[in-house]
Amino acid sequence: MTTLFDPIQIGDIALANRIAMAPLTRNRATGSVPTPMMAEYYGQRATAGLIIAEASQISPMAQGYLDTPGIYSPEQIAAWRPVTDAVHAAGGRIVIQLWHVGRISHPSLQPGGALPVAPSAIAPEGEASTLSGPQPYVTPRALETSEIPTIVESYKKAAQNAMEAGFDGVEIHAANGYLIDQFLEDGTNHRTDRYGGSLENRARFLMEIVEAVTSVWDANKVGVRLSPAGTFNDMSDSNPKAIFSYVVEALNSYGLAYLHLVEPRNDENSTIKNEDHLSLNSEYFRSIFKGTIIAASGYNQELAEAAIKAGNADLIAFGRFYIANPDLVERFALNAPLNPYDRSTFYGGDERGYTDYPTLELEKV
Repeated sequence: MTTLFDPIQIGDIALANRIAMAPLTRNRATGSVPTPMMAEYYGQRATAGLIIAEASQISPMAQGYLDTPGIYSPEQIAAWRPVTDAVHAAGGRIVIQLWHVGRISHPSLQPGGALPVAPSAIAPEGEASTLSGPQPYVTPRALETSEIPTIVESYKKAAQNAMEAGFDGVEIHAANGYLIDQFLEDGTNHRTDRYGGSLENRARFLMEIVEAVTSVWDANKVGVRLSPAGTFNDMSDSNPKAIFSYVVEALNSYGLAYLHLVEPRNDENSTIKNEDHLSLNSEYFRSIFKGTIIAASGYNQELAEAAIKAGNADLIAFGRFYIANPDLVERFALNAPLNPYDRSTFYGGDERGYTDYPTLELEKV
């Protein structure tokens, strides 16, 4: 019987176990440049089978939050290198998540105070985090058709930079209401050109990015993250099963390392109550996708073991548990208690709630 602790090969990447560290925005990259503290943080968690490093903007205009890292400048590339070195020195594997937030930004975060860009000029509900505090999201500027190849090229360049920084692969962030997701879903995409309307057209932007990134990396070192049931960042689609089934089927042709699915959470904390949404889980997409599946969202060890045993997923990504438990693999293996996480230190700050969570060995001292 396959367990969380069994090794697995995803594409060209050999993993020691099936426990992944989810991409977690922590807002500790000062001025969008990774810091030495981040090398310590990721190195502490290197016993994960796979670390998916936090979402990192592919260009200055891709930024939507304060102190999130980028992967577009020489300074950022050099600052990421100690992070990947720390993980590799501890025997781990790490990929970076390539990110463009699209409309989930604010002019104060954009070069020259420009409007954020999106597939269509539709403002999201909610507020952006800015230096002057929360500010209502603005109506974004709809991208001209002629501008889209430049953004695709930014993904390609970011992928090249990730290779130079020493990562083992890259993950394309097409989930959670950011730019690629905004193109996929018809609640945010009202375009009438070749990037809007039909399923094929709405998926075109993602497929062009996949092609660009896989021209740099072997496809078996590239993953894609989707959130088929997601409503985060004011997302909606008239037929999510149709668009995401189409996308997942189309991704089969690339021979990717993996598909990373943010699953719907059917619990008291979930905002997802629609039955069509709740069915868009790894079990459903397993029947469509022919490669490795990483599942994420609200898993504990018991649920993760059940998903692996049932064959619905090949790896399980953990988020909040990894924040508080750098030795999560060891704790799971020993059925040891987990450190509780401190939500107040999730976003921004210093080492408190970041690199100071104890391991089992330190707890015994």
